[in-house]
Amino acid sequence: MSVQTDAEKRKQISVRGIVAVENVTEVKKAFNRHVHYTLVKDRNVATPRDYYFALAHTVKDHLVSRWIRTQQYYYENDPKRVYYLSLEYYMGRSLQNTMINLGIQGTVDEALYQLGLDIEELEELEEDAGLGNGGLGRLAACFLDSMATLGLAAYGYGIRYEYGIFAQKIENGEQQEEPDDWLRFGNPWEKARPEFMLPVNFYGSVVDTPDGKKWIDTQVVFAMPYDNPIPGYNNNVVNTLRLWSAKSPIDFNLKFFNSGDYIQAVLDRNVAENISRVLYPNDNFFEGKELRLRQEYFMCAATLQDIIRRYKASKFGCRDAVRTSFEHLPEKVAIQLNDTHPALAIPEFLRILVDIEKVPYEQAWDLVVKCCAYTNHTVLPEALERWPCSMLENVLPRHMQLIYHINFLHLQEVQKRWPGDMDRLRRMSLIEEEGEKRVNMANLSIVGSHAVNGVAAIHSEILKATIFRDFFEMWPDKFQNKTNGITPRRWLLLCNPGLSDLICDKIGEDWIVHLEKLKELKRWAKDPAFQRAVMKVKQENKLKLAALIERDTGVKINPASMFDVQVKRIHEYKRQLLNILHVITLYNRIKRDPSASFTPRTVMIGGKAAPGYFIAKQIIALACAVGNTVNNDPDVGDKLKLIFLENYRVTLAERIIPASDLSEQISTAGTEASGTGNMKFMLNGALTIGTMDGANVEMAEEAGEENFFIFGMRVDDVEALKQRGYNAYEYYERNPELRQCVEQIRSGFFSTGEPGKFAHVADVLLHHDRFLHLADYDAYVEAQQKVADVYQDQTKWAEMVIENIASSGKFSSDRTITEYAREIWGVEPTWDKLPAPHETA
Repeated sequence: MSVQTDAEKRKQISVRGIVAVENVTEVKKAFNRHVHYTLVKDRNVATPRDYYFALAHTVKDHLVSRWIRTQQYYYENDPKRVYYLSLEYYMGRSLQNTMINLGIQGTVDEALYQLGLDIEELEELEEDAGLGNGGLGRLAACFLDSMATLGLAAYGYGIRYEYGIFAQKIENGEQQEEPDDWLRFGNPWEKARPEFMLPVNFYGSVVDTPDGKKWIDTQVVFAMPYDNPIPGYNNNVVNTLRLWSAKSPIDFNLKFFNSGDYIQAVLDRNVAENISRVLYPNDNFFEGKELRLRQEYFMCAATLQDIIRRYKASKFGCRDAVRTSFEHLPEKVAIQLNDTHPALAIPEFLRILVDIEKVPYEQAWDLVVKCCAYTNHTVLPEALERWPCSMLENVLPRHMQLIYHINFLHLQEVQKRWPGDMDRLRRMSLIEEEGEKRVNMANLSIVGSHAVNGVAAIHSEILKATIFRDFFEMWPDKFQNKTNGITPRRWLLLCNPGLSDLICDKIGEDWIVHLEKLKELKRWAKDPAFQRAVMKVKQENKLKLAALIERDTGVKINPASMFDVQVKRIHEYKRQLLNILHVITLYNRIKRDPSASFTPRTVMIGGKAAPGYFIAKQIIALACAVGNTVNNDPDVGDKLKLIFLENYRVTLAERIIPASDLSEQISTAGTEASGTGNMKFMLNGALTIGTMDGANVEMAEEAGEENFFIFGMRVDDVEALKQRGYNAYEYYERNPELRQCVEQIRSGFFSTGEPGKFAHVADVLLHHDRFLHLADYDAYVEAQQKVADVYQDQTKWAEMVIENIASSGKFSSDRTITEYAREIWGVEPTWDKLPAPHETA
């Protein structure tokens, strides 16, 4: 089968017309100029990396003029600005996304082709910007793309980690972590802005003065901003992601100079600069380390100074008069907290207004609440941030005072509503008194925000009914739902050019910014020619992924088999173990009767485990061990394979998702807040096997349950089972197939030479399983049999695939951001273009 290259497909999709010869010539000239003058200088030979940087700078040339014009437009028109605060941005690569959004991909492809260079080889040299752990960080990246595409005056703020999420290496079947030195060759997309460097204070003490409270004797660290351009799709808007890097002040530890220890004084500068050194690699887990607290405050303090500076300096385009009154702040500033990680923005904002700007306390608090809004991303208790009061008192003494005061006034309000209800006061307090005193950051975020949202309908209902019930009863109007979404630019147009082209041929190009238009494809769901075309694209994507896997692992997989994929962070609640139990079940069935008819299946599991999460690392080791057994058994052949995909990241997701047939979304009902990988698979024509959890519920609603493989307990069933008392042995004793699987894990069947290696995993399943794997095992295996049966009927499968693609329009982050804009931030999206740099406004 001849497979078009991605470059050929991209040329088709991104241009859909003639590439102007003069534009190609201009790009070639700019590229050569960058190679000769920017990079090579004294060297005679350019390396492939030189060519990549020349290409990045050539593309950036097209960005910068639009970037300057966009920021100038905001300055002159002074719209309400949206500030998205997140400790994580999982951006991936920028080159191809930038070319697509600027509409120059075809031109650049052609220019490099004429220069004898392979653009795909150069794209492979770009490092992923892995400044996030998983869903929360990737969501922030999708939101930035949508905010720019919808013409919002929006700014992302975060930390420029020197080391992003670790690179995962699988050695001897186990995860090893390697530091992600993503900046070692430089980052062509960022622009350092030393002129906006700001001081951030830590430690010290608070004194009373005639002028109010004063925070003194602090240690100062400077925050150096690095700006990253965020282009909207085809609208000439370029917004900014500003990432802060920690810099030591010049006089850091000056006292050493007096004692003559100059060298030590210079070396100790590292202590301050460690703040932005590394991303904490935990997903859905709170580890109360002081460095992490300092990171959170560092980002909030620098960002709020920037927000207030910009508010004061902008007044209807006038460059001299600055705003001196804060009464209009909520009309000009919206701050969104991405989980509780930036929750210190609330007391910091209050501190700036009260202590520095001398705004009366009641007015200051009113302004804070009107500006701030909070998104909750999890109900897992181990993920909720609870900082020890002793640590806060040491690191941020003034903030601790303010939190106590906020709590005092808040509890007075609660007392007024529910006199004498001491238990409610305890539950709603910002300070947890049991054991070590702690600040509950979720409670602080709710009290300090005018809007609180969950990230899928079911998640938002669970918040109101369980962990935030008391707050919902007090402020029902604060609580909203904003179901997550994904950007169709990266997650269809960029990663799946073949499918994008097919869709454009049928319904035009409007879907790229109006994803709901995909529903027009429904009329071709039963059309044999369209079914064949869609499945042909899927097959081409599968062939490419199979070649990649064979190159990287040496395992040859059957491209005609069903590609059954579960890629996400490794966590007990996501139940990769349930998937592995199913693989073992299939393996045992083949071994019992190798001649029985069987739907060939390649199961792929990928994802990183937090370095300190022992059971998650065991799950990876078990997946590798089971794969080793299955993949080398001659009785099995190419009927079944289990592959663990090493170092799952954004760039690998862009390869895997378009090639997948089956998407595994199998978390215990009530644990996955939303999920966004589920949406990416749906958009790219994979069918979903899943529980009624997170956004799966709304996806099944959109596509129709007949086009989904739903199984397992619902949220109510899970609660009822927990109330009754979950006994894993009931299920273990009742089902011989399940019992065999657990015993094989326990006995060392998959770990020859190390018989007890996975005994702990079996022990967790039988004795300490919060996520009820065995209770859903029967329903899961039954649903998987249904999947296998339907896959045999490729006409029916293709129809379901098209129905899913056509039903995925709701899950665009453009829809999500439109809802945030109108219902939380008080701004209106626009689909109008800004004038291009060469046009007059």
